[in-house]
Amino acid sequence: MNINYNFKFQDGRNIDFRVTGESPAIPAGQQMPAWVRLEHCQCSSCPLKKGEVTYCPAATEILPVVEAFKEEDAYQKVDVTVTDERRSYFKQTTLEESLRSLLGVKMATSGCPILAELKPMALHHLPFANSDEFVMRSVGHYLLQQLFAKRNQQEPDWELAGLVQRNQKLQLVNQALWQRIHAVCKGDSNLKALLNFFSMASSVSVSLESQLRKLQARMKGEA
Repeated sequence: MNINYNFKFQDGRNIDFRVTGESPAIPAGQQMPAWVRLEHCQCSSCPLKKGEVTYCPAATEILPVVEAFKEEDAYQKVDVTVTDERRSYFKQTTLEESLRSLLGVKMATSGCPILAELKPMALHHLPFANSDEFVMRSVGHYLLQQLFAKRNQQEPDWELAGLVQRNQKLQLVNQALWQRIHAVCKGDSNLKALLNFFSMASSVSVSLESQLRKLQARMKGEA
């Protein structure tokens, strides 16, 4: 995986971030912020143990992004170019939307054992995906996993119960990450980006059936 995000601000600033899918190495002796430590606002469902792991993998991964944008306004316009091995994407949008996209792929590839369930989607990353696209991709990836499970003589979950449970866990992780960075962000860009990501996960865990009805209507060509 090799995804590059370039943010061009209206004042001429350029900021780049690269996502490789590899967990960042922490140099020995480097001082890390308190909010990155595992026990700081640790997720209630986190399987990691304080005595074995020092830092939250997801928090460590998003740390450079949070630091870079912690004083920025969420609704300012930015030109964002996303480049991967296959193609480039460009959009003039709010910093909030572009950060939601970047934070999402970074968290999914961070090494967090809960967010790791999103890694298959991250490998086919779609920048700036809206809620409908997120639901379509989530359901599509999950159903493909169930097909492979059936072929391996495992019980498939065609009713998507596991998908709902997965996104309920994702909501808990996102809430905990929001609490972690709340105190260090003077601007609202990171916070609103995480809230937006939380809302998209909610669309799968809380209102999946209504989302599926919307998709069904659109596949039939209805308004």
